Amino acid sequence: MYLRTEILKDNSRDHIIHLTDWIGGNASRVDQLIGLFLHDEYRVVQRAAWIISYVAQEHPELIAPHLPAMVQRMEDAGIPVAVKRNVIRVLQFLPIPPELHGPVMNHCFNFLADPEETVAVRAFSMTVLAHLAKEYPDIKQELRLVLEDQLAQKNSPGFTSRAKKVLKLL
Repeated sequence: MYLRTEILKDNSRDHIIHLTDWIGGNASRVDQLIGLFLHDEYRVVQRAAWIISYVAQEHPELIAPHLPAMVQRMEDAGIPVAVKRNVIRVLQFLPIPPELHGPVMNHCFNFLADPEETVAVRAFSMTVLAHLAKEYPDIKQELRLVLEDQLAQKNSPGFTSRAKKVLKLL
């Protein structure tokens, strides 16, 4: 199967799950998927990001070596929201290497504080930051302040619920 061609065939959840199953625990297929995610055109990157989020849940050990490149990808200008959403989603489930803690915290705080950012990216960001706050208690106060500020504004019920849960954890 030529992965890029298959990715472009259909954008349904069923098709994405089919491709996730095909990739399975095969490291070379994961490498191919990551290559598409990092270097292809918008639509391919968007769909590859979705597949990566599923593969990360089933085979986190295959995604972990690619985390530095994935975090680096979030620094690109004009990054598709699907990339941000799925990279941050993956970071909720995987241990983040210490050398990525600083860049991940910066991205997550920036996403969380941006009222124009999508609810999913903001919600995933607060969860990642809550996990990192266990290792870096100094960020708890900053996270608390950002969340309280966000709760004072009009937000979706999903965002509000997640923010209240994270505040309880802090």
